[in-house]
Amino acid sequence: MNKNKFVYTAFLAIAFAATVSACRDKRSTGLEYARNMYDALALNPDQPVDTTNKLLASFKGHTAQVPPANTKPVGFTEYDEYPNTKEGYEAAGVSMVNPLPVDTLNLAEGKHLFGVFCSPCHGEKGDGQGHLVKIEKFSGVPAYQTGASSRGGNMVDLTPGKIYHTITYGVNNMGSHASQITPTDRWKVVMYVQQLQKGQ
Repeated sequence: MNKNKFVYTAFLAIAFAATVSACRDKRSTGLEYARNMYDALALNPDQPVDTTNKLLASFKGHTAQVPPANTKPVGFTEYDEYPNTKEGYEAAGVSMVNPLPVDTLNLAEGKHLFGVFCSPCHGEKGDGQGHLVKIEKFSGVPAYQTGASSRGGNMVDLTPGKIYHTITYGVNNMGSHASQITPTDRWKVVMYVQQLQKGQ
């Protein structure tokens, strides 16, 4: 019985001491189990840096830096020869050719990417009746087989280059998908869209 009293008294004493120590400083958060979550080792890109530090002196006062001159990110493909203009769209339609072979793997991946990025508006079958059209978030999405392009001509006649250009830059309510779909994956989507144009 005395042993239980001692344990109970010790527990109360520790709890009282913890409560009193936590109440001393209103800014104190109490015990900190992961200090590095409060004071990160990495530099915060939004905050100015201490330029007296020799290591950080070249940062010119801020940690967010532009890439070095004449460098490109890994996997980056330039698309400057076809600008986001009517002329660039027409030039892409004439000269761009899908470099990927038409095979079951590329078509399957294109179908998956189409389902993720395109079908909410264009519909699973490319009929322009996607979920967002049905709930009236967007309207006027043309069908690939029967619709007319807002840039002129029929959707069924769109060339691979025109489809690629549209995915890259967007048109009307459709925004650019260049930041979400890599150039190689864009060609897979183009391949699948061409199957939908044929009704397959």
